[in-house]
Amino acid sequence: MEAVLARMRALDERLPAQDGVAVFNRVYLTVTQTLHHRIGHGAFPAPRRAETLSVRFAERYLRAVESDGRAPACWRPLLQYRRHPGVRPLQHALAGINAHIGHDLALAVVSSCHALDCPPAALEADFHRVGDTLVSLEERIREDLMPGPDLLEVADPLTHLLGSWSLERARAGAWAAARLLWTLRHSPDLAEEFTDSLDASVGLIGRCLLTPSPLKPRATWAYVP
Repeated sequence: MEAVLARMRALDERLPAQDGVAVFNRVYLTVTQTLHHRIGHGAFPAPRRAETLSVRFAERYLRAVESDGRAPACWRPLLQYRRHPGVRPLQHALAGINAHIGHDLALAVVSSCHALDCPPAALEADFHRVGDTLVSLEERIREDLMPGPDLLEVADPLTHLLGSWSLERARAGAWAAARLLWTLRHSPDLAEEFTDSLDASVGLIGRCLLTPSPLKPRATWAYVP
């Protein structure tokens, strides 16, 4: 965990505050620090399993944003629109959550199962405990990056986007995808086909979340933990 936290801190120091990746990274860094603290202080009955899942999960995000143009499809919308003046910080943050939970989480579960030599069922309790911590990720994003009432109008596309994406549905989909990928582990061609399809579909959702606003320019606020 210390290694992935160090990489997140390095990103935070290197990226401009208004960069879309920086917006997501600052919130995710805070949540990962909380998760690290909880694991270290006994909140997880099987700390090795929880840490393995958490580290492999975070590493997928870090590899994507450090990929130098070779990121999975689910991360490309955020990387392409990270400096778009018509995209608000809240949209960048939600697009990051979408890519990370919709795609990365399922693959992190399977990777952890291989590393720990156990089926997904053995990680289910840890999956849900980690997921409960991730709920605070969305809460922080909505609390700190939500535009004021004067900006968030009924006709604003952001109003529609906020009501169209659900963290709970994304978590449930990630768990179902992980179980399916584990079932397909002896059929690598099918597993690869499913993984590619998942990547593409999550990327499409991310592109929708990053629809630039035609009504107002991007605001200048930034999340400060």
